[in-house]
Amino acid sequence: MATYRALLAGAGGWGKEWAKTLAACPEVELVAWVSRRADVVAAAAASLGLPKLHTGGDLEAALEGCKPDFVIDATPPEAHHAVTLEALAFGVPVLGEKPMADTMEHARAMVKAAERARQLYMVSQSRRYNPQLRAARTLAHDRLGALGILNSDFYIGAHFGGFRAEMPSPLLLDMAIHTFDAARYLTGADPVAVYAEEFNPAWSWYRGAASATVIFEMTGGLRYTYRGSWCAEGAHTSWESEWRIVGELGSLRWDGTNSPALELVRERGGFHSRTERLALDVEPMDQQGIGGALRDFLHALDTGEPPMGECHDNIKSLAMVFGALESSARQQRVHVSA
Repeated sequence: MATYRALLAGAGGWGKEWAKTLAACPEVELVAWVSRRADVVAAAAASLGLPKLHTGGDLEAALEGCKPDFVIDATPPEAHHAVTLEALAFGVPVLGEKPMADTMEHARAMVKAAERARQLYMVSQSRRYNPQLRAARTLAHDRLGALGILNSDFYIGAHFGGFRAEMPSPLLLDMAIHTFDAARYLTGADPVAVYAEEFNPAWSWYRGAASATVIFEMTGGLRYTYRGSWCAEGAHTSWESEWRIVGELGSLRWDGTNSPALELVRERGGFHSRTERLALDVEPMDQQGIGGALRDFLHALDTGEPPMGECHDNIKSLAMVFGALESSARQQRVHVSA
């Protein structure tokens, strides 16, 4: 495999995680790390043992001077639009953090910029690189027949403090993109319409609505229901959510941590059909999380094959978030369009 020169933008928590991941990848040479806070990125590079990097606050200068083969955009969501457009204008592919953008208008502009530049733009949906989720997807497609119902529950009492405590829709804006994207990955279905209600229990420590119930109509007639809260104390779900998929031939459940549980119809008739629960093996993955996203991205650069999270596909997951927000604000069912 070829060695690629990488430029990293963003020096927050995710920026530092990406720096570690890039430094550990033998196919990648991290040549530049930029942030609006030039002093912070210089200190972060030194603390991680990366003193020979180009560091600074000027993305354009780093693109011109370091000539990277790709850019990792780990900046805050409101900066993704500017960083991605600038990199693509230089003819440099981009692997960006989720969510793609802070508005659908910005996201559509970023997709158009990738088309104009004829360069790859991929969004890292790191939770797709989970072996249990992959196993659940394979089983749902291979064993359940036509899918009709998908449910997910996400309940975690997260005392973040900081910006999340003040933002208007912390659950839907900050977290739901992971679960919505996983719903698309599990089923192969895309959003058609949505009805959503956001709310805040009386005890919530968030200023904005930290809980939501959302119903999506998906392609093929599938109905997907999301229930979640950032202020649910006790009995936490997995960060991957808890799932149930119902198809014509049976049901699959996944608690987000252990192997999926599959129960198939063996004989119909009587009040309940006779079913059988199957023991499942989950194959390990060489790279999970952002490491898996990086491997997928490099493979796409090598082969030209579209990776998971390619922008034309990932914008559909983002549209689910903004569709739910619009529905909640208007208190009515709305069409979802990427």
